[in-house]
Amino acid sequence: MGGGGGGREGGAKRRRGQWRAERPTAAAGPAGSRRRRWRRRRVAAAMWPCGGRRQRRLGGAALLLFVLWVLVRRFNWSELIPLRLWGRTLGLQTENSQFLLEGMPFRIFGGSMHYFRVPREYWEDRMLKMKACGLNTLTTYVPWNLHEQERGKFDFSRNLDLEAFLSLAAKNGLWVILRPGPYICSEWDLGGLPSWLLQDPEMQLRTTYKGFTEAVDAYFDHLMPIVVPLQYKKGGPIIAVQVENEYGSYAKDPHYMTYVKMALLNRGIVELLMTSDNKNGLSFGLVEGALATVNFQKLEPGLLKYLDTVQKDQPKMVMEYWTGWFDNWGGPHYVFDADEMVNTVASILKSGASINLYMFHGGTNFGFMNGALEADEYKSDVTSYDYDAVLTEAGDYTSKFFKLRQLFSMIIGQPLPLPPMIESKASYGAILLHQYISLWDVLPSLLQPIKSELPINMENLHLNDSSGQSYGYVLYETVIFGGGHLHSRDHVRDRAQVFVNTMYVGELDYNTVELSLPEGQGFRQLRLLVENRGRVNYGLALNEQRKGLIGDVFLNKAPLRNFKIYSLEMKPGFMKSLRHTTGWSAVPDYFVGPAFFRGRLWIEHQPQDTFLKLQGWEKGVVFVNGQNLGRYWKIGPQETLYLPGPWLWKGSNEIVIFEERTAGRIIQSVDIPYLGRTQYVD
Repeated sequence: MGGGGGGREGGAKRRRGQWRAERPTAAAGPAGSRRRRWRRRRVAAAMWPCGGRRQRRLGGAALLLFVLWVLVRRFNWSELIPLRLWGRTLGLQTENSQFLLEGMPFRIFGGSMHYFRVPREYWEDRMLKMKACGLNTLTTYVPWNLHEQERGKFDFSRNLDLEAFLSLAAKNGLWVILRPGPYICSEWDLGGLPSWLLQDPEMQLRTTYKGFTEAVDAYFDHLMPIVVPLQYKKGGPIIAVQVENEYGSYAKDPHYMTYVKMALLNRGIVELLMTSDNKNGLSFGLVEGALATVNFQKLEPGLLKYLDTVQKDQPKMVMEYWTGWFDNWGGPHYVFDADEMVNTVASILKSGASINLYMFHGGTNFGFMNGALEADEYKSDVTSYDYDAVLTEAGDYTSKFFKLRQLFSMIIGQPLPLPPMIESKASYGAILLHQYISLWDVLPSLLQPIKSELPINMENLHLNDSSGQSYGYVLYETVIFGGGHLHSRDHVRDRAQVFVNTMYVGELDYNTVELSLPEGQGFRQLRLLVENRGRVNYGLALNEQRKGLIGDVFLNKAPLRNFKIYSLEMKPGFMKSLRHTTGWSAVPDYFVGPAFFRGRLWIEHQPQDTFLKLQGWEKGVVFVNGQNLGRYWKIGPQETLYLPGPWLWKGSNEIVIFEERTAGRIIQSVDIPYLGRTQYVD
């Protein structure tokens, strides 16, 4: 025991630098050597207990590792909760007139942005601007008619990559309210429903009609496996899911909303369910087990309290607070006063309600995807979906952004992220369209006609693996003898240019249903070039949205027969073939369409966003590097088309214009959009 103490004492002295004083020298002789051996034994004896403990610890550690190894091999680890799911058991709930997220009070500051209206390269930029404005939630629709353009063929790639979009929202700290439809409205062709549904002459859209529910079930079977893993309780950003959209304004089947709700639940949706209606539709759009929310722009007295009459002790939410409005061809560009908008938002929030800004960022109805209205008359929507929203069509800030940012910052009570820098816009100047090819010259080389005794509507043409034609134009061609009185019997959808051989005679549409055809000798070709200007997206007329010729057209009271029908859907494959076809010629000083025109835009440096101004052109569609930018029409209000920088290339860029009537020689690339004469929303 004393040796142990001596060992500790010797160690202490060595630590104090006294080792040299005790160190034996060579002069000590044998006696010194014995003392050294004796001292080493005492030190060793003192160290043994410590060494034993160390060995026992090493042995215990080895035993523990062995036990853990056995557990790893024998335990079912799939039942353990991953770290990202810890604390994610309750999700978004409603209790005592407020939202709770994981048991804590939560207010939804939401904004709508649709991935299908924004180039994928800009998704994150728009999300960061949401965060900088003070929002915590993103809402988006899911367009069935883009994801299943042909029956049974699904596309969730590139700009339709819903999984990537929702994951990016999560990465940027945004919760998601998903509005999957099947109907979405959204000023989108047929409210997002695929046109091939209308092949069935008995189709009843948005009901429990078997033909409709079978199609919805097949679609949800593909959509929900993408959505379900991205729910909050599974570690994703989705905190709520909407059951259809604004059904109270349609309400043709009292069982329909229950069907959609169960279609969601049976496929694994576990988050809070919601419905969405305007005031008049609230009581008709309810479904048990889903929170009712309301849509409006002007806050009428008692409107939010009205929610309490349809559901007691539930939190109030404005699912669509309309920050602006959409435009129709031939009308004004609608704007909504920024101060009035912000004051209304402040009143909504002061009442304790949650809010979603529709739209935060509108984007663009690229291609032929715009919708239409049919009230007193048919009105198609313009290409731009700028909406006079919080961000412009190209993602720039408006005064609404900064006013809302100030309001939200005061309510949140903490600094917000700095707004991202705005991307510069380019003005590339005049672009010469130097070549053209007439539509009549394109027909024999690129298109195979469908022959039919009777006219066939667009959706029932035997095309696209029997899914019909969805968008664009259809040319109906037949042979006539002589002239006379042509009458459409209102069977033209939506607008037909009429030609005898290649001579333009006039137009037939909803307002003009008859024309006089000039007399002539012998047999001649009668041609009707019919444009689908966009299917109605809202209201009770959804089942009547077949396009092209939907019935007989009469010449001198006799129905026309024996047609050649040409599909002009202008898909990428057609545009690629058009590029390589022979017959392109130099544009003459004066030419009347229909024809395709092409030119080149040369870009020296990194491409930037720009806007194409088509002054001097009448009506048609613009394609840049094969991308369909959308329609233009001289009746306005929209005068420029948005061209995103990511769709341009450094060097040569091909521009193709399909012009229906009067062509210009140049188009202008400008750095400022012009959406037309403005009119304030009443």
